[in-house]
Amino acid sequence: MASHSPSDPVPYARDAFLKRLSPLDLVFGLLLVAGAAFSLSRYGAYMNYYDKAVMLGAVPVFALLGWFWKPVRALMVGIAVLALLAIQLYHHDLARADHAFLLKYFLSSQSAILWMSALLVLSTLFYWLGLLFRSSSSYAIASRLCWTAVLMGFTGMMVRWYESYLIGSDVGHIPISNLYEVFVLFCMITSVFYLYYESLYRTRALGAFVLLVISAAVGFLMWYSVARDAQQIQPLVPALQSWWMKIHVPANFIGYGSFALSAMVSVAWLAKERGFLADRLPSFEVLDDLMYKSIAIGFTFFTIATILGALWAAQAWGGYWSWDPKETWALIVWLNYAAWLHMRLMKGLRGSVAAWWALTGLLVTTFAFLGVNMFLSGLHSYGTL
Repeated sequence: MASHSPSDPVPYARDAFLKRLSPLDLVFGLLLVAGAAFSLSRYGAYMNYYDKAVMLGAVPVFALLGWFWKPVRALMVGIAVLALLAIQLYHHDLARADHAFLLKYFLSSQSAILWMSALLVLSTLFYWLGLLFRSSSSYAIASRLCWTAVLMGFTGMMVRWYESYLIGSDVGHIPISNLYEVFVLFCMITSVFYLYYESLYRTRALGAFVLLVISAAVGFLMWYSVARDAQQIQPLVPALQSWWMKIHVPANFIGYGSFALSAMVSVAWLAKERGFLADRLPSFEVLDDLMYKSIAIGFTFFTIATILGALWAAQAWGGYWSWDPKETWALIVWLNYAAWLHMRLMKGLRGSVAAWWALTGLLVTTFAFLGVNMFLSGLHSYGTL
């Protein structure tokens, strides 16, 4: 049997990690296993090999996430409870969304997403009150509002998934297929990343800046819903009827959310440099570190999404790359952040140049995300305005 010296970090790290696991952590892990087992027994016949692989792979990922970042456990449990409650209230009848009180005002997909939107705007307001008046109570309210918004947003998406199947088995799909759905996804992912960094750096001062871009997305979402009736569930176009969508789109929007967060941190950096609320914002070192970590994580997931997109394109259109406008602008985004990271790691890029570059990156990313849909057409024209 192999032995390890006391200085060997491998068993030490493993033992330290195991000692940090509480009974609640173990219960949480068992709940995830039980949920996956129930899903397989109940819906396994409707899943293909890839669906099952993704679901089984999600169990250890979510377990580790919940063990390392404790608040997210309550979030996942809350989403499961509210989504299952909504499913029970429907009784396989979509029309009940107009009659059952909880569905009509809280738990139908449209209601839950409206709550998410309102809570994010309120959260932005309270973050600014906290920043301007140094109010710890305003900060606390803002953070709780943001957590609740994430809860309602994810609940809305889970319920929307179920509602699509109530419309028809041939209509049912994961709700990340059009511009309305991915804007909701963007709001939630960016909020979750911000909340993580809020706890990591123990500062809420950046919420006033980061929530601005999320509130802007909410504003677009509300306009899009009213002007285009975009909240209606539509069948998937043939090219999107693929399991690739379930992993390509979330990876893409983890990238988009992280890039947007880094840009708003850069706004805080530039504001501090000019003396605006300088004594209330984190140090330049913290802002710089957060900017770097956000871009690094976003770049990693955006790279994965780009590779997955190429594989999907080969299956759907017969080629890995076609210089479609969406593909071209995705490459521009990738090259922009690749250059930023190269300059950071090789040349020690810091300060106002890094901040301006990250902020400019938001403009490039926004055009790739939204502008292509508005002004250009191509193979990816599924979410046009």
